[in-house]
Amino acid sequence: MNILRPPPTSSSSFPPYPNSGTLTAAASFTPTHNPISLCSINPPFTATGRPTRRQFFVRSASGTANSSAGDLSSFLGSSPEAYSTHNDQELLSLLRNRRTDEAWAKYVQSTHLPGPTCLSRLVSQLSYQSKPESLTRAQSILTRLRNERQLHRLDANSLGLLAMAAAKSGQTLYAVSVIKSMLRSGYLPHVKAWTAAVANLSAAGDDGPEESIKLFTAITRRVKRFADQSLVAQSRPDTAAFNAVLNACANLGDTEKYSKLFGEMSEWDCEPDVLTYNVMIKLCARVGRKELIVFVVERIIEKGVKFCMTTMHSLVAAYVGFGDLRTAERIVQAMREKRRDLCKVLRECNGEDLKEKEEEEEEEADDAFEDDEGLVYSARDEVIEEGSEDVFKKLLPNSVNPSDEAPLLPKVFAPDSRIYTTLMKGYMKNGRVADTARMLEAMRRQDDRNSHPDEVTYTTVVSAFVKAGLMDRARQVLAEMARMGVPANRITYNVLLKGYCKQLQIDKAEDLLREMAEDAGIEPDVVSYNIIIDGCILIDDSAGALSFFNEMRTRGIAPTKISYTTLMKAFAMSGQPKLANRVFDEMMRDPRVKVDLIAWNMLVEGYCRLGLIEDAKRVVSGMKENGFHPNVATYGSLANGVSLARKPGEALLLWKEIKERCAVKKREEAEGDSSPPMLKPDEGLLDMLADICVRAAFFKKALEIIACMEENGIPPNKTKFKKIYVEMHSRMFTSKHASQARVERRVERKRAAEAFKFWLGLPNSYYGSEWKLGPRED
Repeated sequence: MNILRPPPTSSSSFPPYPNSGTLTAAASFTPTHNPISLCSINPPFTATGRPTRRQFFVRSASGTANSSAGDLSSFLGSSPEAYSTHNDQELLSLLRNRRTDEAWAKYVQSTHLPGPTCLSRLVSQLSYQSKPESLTRAQSILTRLRNERQLHRLDANSLGLLAMAAAKSGQTLYAVSVIKSMLRSGYLPHVKAWTAAVANLSAAGDDGPEESIKLFTAITRRVKRFADQSLVAQSRPDTAAFNAVLNACANLGDTEKYSKLFGEMSEWDCEPDVLTYNVMIKLCARVGRKELIVFVVERIIEKGVKFCMTTMHSLVAAYVGFGDLRTAERIVQAMREKRRDLCKVLRECNGEDLKEKEEEEEEEADDAFEDDEGLVYSARDEVIEEGSEDVFKKLLPNSVNPSDEAPLLPKVFAPDSRIYTTLMKGYMKNGRVADTARMLEAMRRQDDRNSHPDEVTYTTVVSAFVKAGLMDRARQVLAEMARMGVPANRITYNVLLKGYCKQLQIDKAEDLLREMAEDAGIEPDVVSYNIIIDGCILIDDSAGALSFFNEMRTRGIAPTKISYTTLMKAFAMSGQPKLANRVFDEMMRDPRVKVDLIAWNMLVEGYCRLGLIEDAKRVVSGMKENGFHPNVATYGSLANGVSLARKPGEALLLWKEIKERCAVKKREEAEGDSSPPMLKPDEGLLDMLADICVRAAFFKKALEIIACMEENGIPPNKTKFKKIYVEMHSRMFTSKHASQARVERRVERKRAAEAFKFWLGLPNSYYGSEWKLGPRED
């Protein structure tokens, strides 16, 4: 049974490639998203005769280096026959007149492959159109050239524009693939092209920020190799490129890397701008240094950097993120009062926070009890904070010796709708629904049109009502948006969808999904379908989840990692692990997504829910082979599976591995990335393992697990274990007919059982079996 229907083929009239056939479920993804492998020949030249990129030599299989296009013809698969000139002239004429759609039609109808100039220009103009259909066409050209080993016909400009268009449309992995292929082939992309990829990666989830830093480092290292920097002037990083990679560091909370890259800006003749310091505000918020935010603002004023409204947005967002709504409200009030002494306001807030913190520490010092372990952690935290302090001393030297008087803002900034909306989000997160609604009413009455509520504001109010479970009120806000002429966006509908699914009203969610497409003219995106697929799981409807997944792909919407893992969850929870495994295999074959530990764990959970331990162990082995280390969730699923399968021997092997992981110490000098990290087990995992061992009479191992629980501050459920022992093992070792050999073999087990009874407080060999209450006999 083919559970995953293939998505529709491209709507373009591009002729089929050789050896192309009907796509099956196993290979049903758009081939344009495959990683690219470019082959390079001599660089294209500009009108001045200067090469646009450095000379690149391709080494043949025999080991000889060839540098001419003629020598490379056999290796690259170049056709020896000359390009057709008549059709190329017509195609080039259309392109020069900006008749790109007609040029595309001419290209599709042509029976031969156009020359490099036409192909490069066609890809460039299609990419520049910034339309999904045009981007798909440009990608199809690249796919055809790759299949025919003719990628050398495209120049650096066309590839750079394609990477920028892909990044702008959200296809980050594709954009990064193009940039990396250009680097491997000797091209140096334009700074705007590779900056777009770095910026998208920095804001992506998972390991996106790390990959962003790696890509930035790889490109700048390549640029540095040129003695004559004028040859690579268009590829040198600018302030925007540094802002993108600094944003990645801020998202990671990596102060050391941020400081290092910030210091490198002067080496590339780049000056920090206001966005650079806005990212620094984010860094302070990410590492919990709220008291330093005011010094970032003062540094902007001190350096004479042009102050703008985005900094005010960053300020309010930072304090809202800290949960410090009091300071956020003071900032907004100061803006409403047209005050320029914002730094003074922030300093006063810092002083109040410091005073409150000192009072709390004094109260805690009276009652707190710190053991030796706590002192060790306190010392470690202090070392980390000292290292962070040294970094911020370099970034913000004005924080070491602040001026006596707080500087004034260069001009007055009035709050706009984004400022108010950010504050409303703080109210929403704290469950202050009434304050959120009052803020909306206040914004409507503002004289300044820039302060009137927009679609983001209304969506925030909808989110507040949805979070409170007030779906009727949320729909009223949606209707009010239509009356006020504020069009709802896709995010607004997705929030409502999530609210209905959370309340198990899947029928209303389906109706809303149709309404947003038919009435509002807003096509659902992958997030919309992920929400409703997850809703199907809540009502145990795996068939419905699969139906929506296939509908999403039929619409041409590419599944994300969340789409796959959510569908896997539907099958895993419904007892269909083999179907979950098929979805996992599809995910592995999809080059647009990256399989993560969550997907592996979901597959393990599917098998363990049925007690299929051997299949689960096979998945865990595959996980390790792919560079993933089991975490607490993995071991928890395995423990549940062992309990369900009634195989206590597997629990001993599992505990041995967990015990080894718990013994791993964090060291500065790691042995390698492949070494498993330290594991901190949770209560559910240890309680399940102890339960299995007690039921199987593995009392020695049970005591080891209980000791581990106590070391991690987890109180064992002694009442439960006592009940299990009394019900299952109270008559253990009481047989009077056991042979002497059997008695000797059970000595160790009996000793462990007595120790376990001692821990439970049951009568044991350490104390008398009978306890008497009464007057003591002297």
